Amino acid sequence: MSRIDDLSERLERSVRTGLQRITAAPLGRHQSAVIRIGFSLTWLLFLLREFPHRQELYGPDGPWNWDLAQRLIADNHAFTALMWSDSQAWFECVYVGAVLASVLLMLGWHTRATSVLFMIGVLSLQNRSIFVGDGGDNVIHLMSIYLVFTRCSAVWSLDARRAARARAGRADLAGPAPEDRGGMVLWWVLGLALAVVTFLGEAGGGWLLFFWGLWAAQGVWWAVGRRGEAGDPRLLCDVVGNLTHNAALLVIMVEACLIYATAGWYKIQGSRWQDGTAVYYPLHLDYFSPWPALGDLLTAFGPMVLLVTYGTVAVQVAFPFTVFNRRMKNVLLVFMVLEHAVIAVVLGLPFFSLAMIAADAVFLPTTFLLRVGRGAARARDRVLGGSRGAEVPGPRTARTDAPEPAPEPVPTART
Repeated sequence: MSRIDDLSERLERSVRTGLQRITAAPLGRHQSAVIRIGFSLTWLLFLLREFPHRQELYGPDGPWNWDLAQRLIADNHAFTALMWSDSQAWFECVYVGAVLASVLLMLGWHTRATSVLFMIGVLSLQNRSIFVGDGGDNVIHLMSIYLVFTRCSAVWSLDARRAARARAGRADLAGPAPEDRGGMVLWWVLGLALAVVTFLGEAGGGWLLFFWGLWAAQGVWWAVGRRGEAGDPRLLCDVVGNLTHNAALLVIMVEACLIYATAGWYKIQGSRWQDGTAVYYPLHLDYFSPWPALGDLLTAFGPMVLLVTYGTVAVQVAFPFTVFNRRMKNVLLVFMVLEHAVIAVVLGLPFFSLAMIAADAVFLPTTFLLRVGRGAARARDRVLGGSRGAEVPGPRTARTDAPEPAPEPVPTART
């Protein structure tokens, strides 16, 4: 019985420790910041590159016209603000708004609001013309939804720097949070816009409930933080926020593993992947050959084609099984990032590669990200001519952070 009691005590201790870790603080803050920057930058670059072709992709001049899109949306109930009006002015407003939301989210300006606006921009454009996207667009589509539930501005953001500046001269760190007047104005403006949309009946009931829930949750968060009482309401909000963030980060990790697992196992079933010649064919297709001479050079040596084909399948199939081994996971991450970099150059798919590299960033070690952050800060200081007095703070400076925890959400992100 003593051995059973000992096992029961160990299990209970492990459960308590686990609950404390996932409720006390948002984990993987640097990883979530890189994901925020990566996906918003990828979407921004895509929108800017396709700006001259926006009418054919998502606007009135596209082959998938407004009537066809309206019939499809009526069947699948997907969200897109472009279906609220078929006017040219409204389309331009949505497109420019998507660009602006991407910039603001990348900079980390009021991310609780801009992450929602970023999601609206992604869903509005992609659901308007669902047949013009690729795998990278699907990844951005999913991640834009997940980012709404993360606290991705804890580091490397304007939000973190603003919170550090506001608290720099305050001795009572447990008191009320500094009043964010800009954030409250934005909250009221978005609430007014949501009320107008609700009154006009443009959005579906499910989406309206979702948006009103996010708006109300932000209002509760601000009200509790303004009171400054370190009691049950504030503690409950922190716990709920941490749980939501950690759960969303775990979903992002699982999503990345599923992408690689399904891609790898489907490749195994293909005859061209089995005989080791699959890589040869896309390198000789005009659509995927921005550099024909480079494709010919890479496929001139048969054993190299065989090695790359089998290596691609092996890495994708093995990665989900190695995420709990830190060294193996880091080695495979290097191979996958290099693979996507080659795909971006050789096959001419830069945005797909950027989206996948951004998704892979959730598994990067924190120590590596900190070194990269310090290197970027030194480079910035040299470019701007000396040390800056208002640096983006680390996790111990921003109000939304607790002390830096040693582990990450799952062993895949341990340092």
